[in-house]
Amino acid sequence: MTHDNEDSLQNQTADYVAAAAKSILGIVPFAGSLLVELVGIIIPNQRVDRIAKFAAALQAKLTTLDQEFVRAKLTDENFSDLMEEGLRQAARSLSDERREYIASVICSGLSSEEIQFAEAKHMLKILGEISDVEVIWLRYYLVTTKGADDAYRAKHTSILTPLTVYPRAPSDIRDKAALQYNYKERLCQLGLLERRYETDPQTHLPIFDSLTGNAKVHGYQITALGRLLLRQIGLKADE
Repeated sequence: MTHDNEDSLQNQTADYVAAAAKSILGIVPFAGSLLVELVGIIIPNQRVDRIAKFAAALQAKLTTLDQEFVRAKLTDENFSDLMEEGLRQAARSLSDERREYIASVICSGLSSEEIQFAEAKHMLKILGEISDVEVIWLRYYLVTTKGADDAYRAKHTSILTPLTVYPRAPSDIRDKAALQYNYKERLCQLGLLERRYETDPQTHLPIFDSLTGNAKVHGYQITALGRLLLRQIGLKADE
């Protein structure tokens, strides 16, 4: 097949996908019409069922806002930029929860007293940097009072159960513990969690590991940025 024919086939495929996306999004009354014009440009080769589900999630969030107000914001380049970022992430999303998070950030950007689309896009990009499992870990550190968040922890017990590595621990335990550690460290790198270090009870100075030379980590705690992200994506402590 020649290069020209390959390009033609790719363009036809993109056209078919874009047309299908517009048809599906047209079913969603308001949010669908907001997204339909962006689909052919932003996600010509992505799975459109994810975008349709995202449109439905966004529709549910936007019902609390005045539709004419939202439509008026379409002329704002910053809002269009935010929506485009949301579409890109929705096209890659693998869960309904992730699509809900994305829709919540967009709606939060619109419903705040002083609309700051650039800040909302920044939060959306941070969300795009972490996995659904890392979101669960971040939410875990929102409530530290013992017994106050049992329902949430029970729901995600397979992820949140602490793993301790002992000398003859099986390799699967070691692997899972390494992943747990990496999730938390990744959240620290993004400024969503911060490390709590062991300190000497008398001097209150950090205790250092004799083997690594690093300060011993006692645990983790959520940061102001981490709390903000959770609010933006619609996650909060259970009442």
